[in-house]
Amino acid sequence: MRTTLALLASLLLVTSASAADKLKVGKAVPEAFSFVPLDIGIKKGFFQKYGVEPESIAFAGDAKMQQAMASDSIDLALGSGPAMAFIKKGSPIKAIAAMAGPPLLLTLVVRKDDTSIKTPADLKGKRVSVSTAGSLTYWLVSETSRQQGWGPNGINIAPMGVAAPQIAALKRKDIDGMVTDISTALDMERSGDGRILMRFGDLVKDFHIHVIFATNKDIAAKPDALRNFLKGWFDTIRFMRANKTETVDIAKDVIGKDTDITARTYDMLMPMFSDDGKFDPKAMAVLAKSYVELNVLPAEPDPKDLIDDRFLPGK
Repeated sequence: MRTTLALLASLLLVTSASAADKLKVGKAVPEAFSFVPLDIGIKKGFFQKYGVEPESIAFAGDAKMQQAMASDSIDLALGSGPAMAFIKKGSPIKAIAAMAGPPLLLTLVVRKDDTSIKTPADLKGKRVSVSTAGSLTYWLVSETSRQQGWGPNGINIAPMGVAAPQIAALKRKDIDGMVTDISTALDMERSGDGRILMRFGDLVKDFHIHVIFATNKDIAAKPDALRNFLKGWFDTIRFMRANKTETVDIAKDVIGKDTDITARTYDMLMPMFSDDGKFDPKAMAVLAKSYVELNVLPAEPDPKDLIDDRFLPGK
């Protein structure tokens, strides 16, 4: 009898595993704390709890990840708010949840020994690296220039991909500054390779720094899988808020930082995460304006053309 029950239990587990929805999920960059919820949710089983098995795939910026979505290589993407402009340019995707609000993640770092740059007002004509053209990091530097009264091109913006080549370029003095995530910035300050000049969360208040995208194909074919992924995602956010020590322990290996830097990053960034994924109208208005300012779109789009929030928990 016990043998029969054990066999039945085993068969149920196999059936359950085979029935799980497998989703390839892209991260715009590999090392940012913003995307750690995916890794934590997988490790703690929050997605599996709802019958979803995500596979994490990291990219070198939003543009490359959007290309992967367009080619149907991934199902979901954890990207930036500005990347929603790709939708109006024909990308077969929609934003299905707001991940985070103000851009607390991102900082502008300059060399520690560069005494010519003391405040953002000293950035005019300087060369600052970002991840990719048309990305969130690109827009934030452009917005800094605008807010200083120099127009969108007062700072020389250099797209350079992921963090490592940007840090190397900063050390060589090929660039005057770089935009990077807060944990990398803290690490650079401690090593003496740089100092934080500004945090972009102080510059922009109404915003969605990150959103979750799904392909139109999956929206049509896998609505339940998308709903279940979002359930797992927001379960993960609740866990992270309530369990700092365990979150930091997992996150430090993902972002490649030590416990101290990761814990400081946690404290600075947890406030930005959304608990429900709802899109804020003020944030969407700022984003729509940014698309025109980046010359990505000729006119501000209707937010309804960019989002599909039917899969949020409670909908």
